[in-house]
Amino acid sequence: MDAYATLRANLKAGHLGPADSKRYRKATGSPIAFRPRAAQPFDDRCLSWQMDARTVSIWTVHGRLKNIGFAASPDQLKTLVAYRKGESDLIFRDGKWFLTATCEIPDPEVFEPVDWIGVDRGIVNLATTSDNTNYQGRRLSRYRRWQARKRAELQAKKTRSATRRLARRAKKEHRHATHMNHVISEEIVSVAQRTGRGIAVEELGGIRDRVRLRRDQRGTLSA
Repeated sequence: MDAYATLRANLKAGHLGPADSKRYRKATGSPIAFRPRAAQPFDDRCLSWQMDARTVSIWTVHGRLKNIGFAASPDQLKTLVAYRKGESDLIFRDGKWFLTATCEIPDPEVFEPVDWIGVDRGIVNLATTSDNTNYQGRRLSRYRRWQARKRAELQAKKTRSATRRLARRAKKEHRHATHMNHVISEEIVSVAQRTGRGIAVEELGGIRDRVRLRRDQRGTLSA
C-alpha cells in the first residue's frame, strides 16, 4: 500500500511531469513490481508478538501462521516488551529471516558531566583515552592482512564463484570490525557513566583529504 500511496502522491505533486509526458505514462502504465526478497512491512493487525512464549503470529497470503519462534538476547527482549510500538519489517538476509521491530525509547536524562574523557583514534592503537588506556589494534590488523591475502587469491580466479565468496568475505570482515569497535566504545561509555564524566572524541572529518596513508594502512580508516 505504501508503494501505491507514494506513486499517487508523486503524480499529484507533479514530480513525474504532466499527464502527457513519457515519465508519467510509463509510471501509470507499468504495474508496481517488488523484488522477490524485498523487506515486507507488517503493522500490528498483520503481525502480533507473544513475548512470554517468544513466538510471533504473521498474516500471509496463505493464511495466518501462528507460533513461529524467534530468538533475541535478554536485553533485546526487555526492550521489545517495554518499548515496541508500530510497524515491524520482515527481512530475508544471507539465508536467514529477521524481524526488525520499531521501538520508541525515551531519551535519557541529560546530566552535566563533572569532567571529560578524551578519546584519540589512531592507527597503531584503535583508541587511546585520557586515562592512559590503550585499545591496541594488532589483532584487527593481522585479521585485515589475512583477509587481504585471501581476497587477492579470490580476485585472481575471476570466476562467478569467487565473486560470490568475495562478497561474503567482505560482509564478514565488516561485521568483525564493527563488533570490535562496538566492544571498545561500550567499555569507554561504561567507564564514563560510572565516573559521571562525558566523552570528547577526536574530530576525524575529512581526514582522508588531509592525510595520505601508506598502502598497508589504507584499510585502517575504512571501519
